Amino acid sequence: MPKIEHVEPPLPEIVGTAPAMQDVYRMVRLAAPRSANVLLIGETGTGKEIIAKAVHKLSRRSDGPFIRVNCGALHENLLESELFGHIKGAFTGAVENKTGRFEAAHGGTIFLDEINSTSPKLQVKLLRVLQEREFERVGESRTIRVDVRVIAATNASLEELIGSGDFREDLYYRLNVIPIVLPPLRERREDIALLAQFFLRRYSEQNKCIVPELTPAVIEGLKMHEWPGNVRELENALERLIVLADGGPITPELLRFTRPKYALRSSKSQGSNGVGTDVPSLIRALVRAGMHAPRPDGLKLHPFLVDGLERALIEEVMRECGRTQVKAADRLGINRNTLHKKWEQYKLDDASSTVPPAEEPPATEAVAS
Repeated sequence: MPKIEHVEPPLPEIVGTAPAMQDVYRMVRLAAPRSANVLLIGETGTGKEIIAKAVHKLSRRSDGPFIRVNCGALHENLLESELFGHIKGAFTGAVENKTGRFEAAHGGTIFLDEINSTSPKLQVKLLRVLQEREFERVGESRTIRVDVRVIAATNASLEELIGSGDFREDLYYRLNVIPIVLPPLRERREDIALLAQFFLRRYSEQNKCIVPELTPAVIEGLKMHEWPGNVRELENALERLIVLADGGPITPELLRFTRPKYALRSSKSQGSNGVGTDVPSLIRALVRAGMHAPRPDGLKLHPFLVDGLERALIEEVMRECGRTQVKAADRLGINRNTLHKKWEQYKLDDASSTVPPAEEPPATEAVAS
């Protein structure tokens, strides 16, 4: 049986020797010198951004910019402006021209994190950039051409999103040229001790303290945990343990992995902003805000608050579920068809309320620099 060659991590800050990580390192080194798009697939906290940086730093574009965009952190309209830029007067609040992230990444790499959270409307524009390497700023007809490599990341199954109609199949094929699957930490437990030592050294240096000792009992305790937050959760745990150890050794008694359970209470507890954290207090705060908020003519308080709250709830759950309607419907406890109808209605509402772009000069072509 041929011996499998050991592959070193592509960057010093990438730690691990597990077979699953060896596969990741091989794929990074294969992908880096090419110009093809890369799709990183993995749960939240598995290290997709650092792998994207590794691909960039080992590529011929390493001297160019590395631009990261979290697609799940911005509303659709804001994300479009963030990616493609806008001109002054394109919409309310556009008081000056804005360079988009694709333009800023010219000659380098753009990393689109949580690509699974993008809307169908935005996916159309992304597909064009991937195919033609050109786009227009919001509110402008002038075409901008860019030379940029795209690395995308998803924490949800894009195939499942395609099946539910929430992700374009043609965009998926454009992105999925070189797929790299990042394993969850529970599937690479042999790396936990190495990762723990790495984070202990990092945070001991930051806190200007001696690196505390990790006893075998503590290491076993770390290995027994499921780590739903993956490497990011482990990193946070080690930073916390350094503080708790207070210059002494890390003992098994310091290991605390139980997540706090945030329950809706009927008591009159108050948050830091003075607003109660129980449901009645939250409702009272919403009503007070709704009484004074600007509303469309004739719209009463009940539909204004109830419909708005329902939409906010659905959008947040959809985001947390990676825009997978089957999962979101289950978490919400509503019928899948009901969710689908509401989601489609939100898209129609957004489309009908879109502000038309400002009048622009005749189309010309310009190469970004």
